[in-house]
Amino acid sequence: MRTDSRLPRVLHVLLHLDQTEDPVTSDQIGKMLNTNPSLVRRTMAGLREAGFVGATKGHGGGWVLAKSLDSISLAEVYAALGSPQLFAVGQSADAPTCLLEQAANRATSAALEAARETFQEKLGQVTVADLVRPHAQEIREHQEKL
Repeated sequence: MRTDSRLPRVLHVLLHLDQTEDPVTSDQIGKMLNTNPSLVRRTMAGLREAGFVGATKGHGGGWVLAKSLDSISLAEVYAALGSPQLFAVGQSADAPTCLLEQAANRATSAALEAARETFQEKLGQVTVADLVRPHAQEIREHQEKL
């Protein structure tokens, strides 16, 4: 099953953008994430539309934070990515008129909806800045070694 890792990858990028004063190019981000710069641009466009990042063009241009990480919840980032599907579980369509299949679909749909609501609620309780707070000292020590 293919997984969607955009959320943790974008959070990773936002945390790096917070650590730099200079704009970061799509090429630099692509190298960091081992992906294509055009994919970076498409993904970052959703974050720009949400007001989290800005971009400058031309020589010396790139992506910059437009909003403090303290004011961006993980739920907002998830929404900016289009709220990717959480599970591969889906409804059955083998016998759409069968009442038993309908009952099975209702039960799984209800459970999936409850899981989605819990996931989004948990994401809403955490800001991007919260991700590094427990590790601030370790991060500082690591950066000093570089």
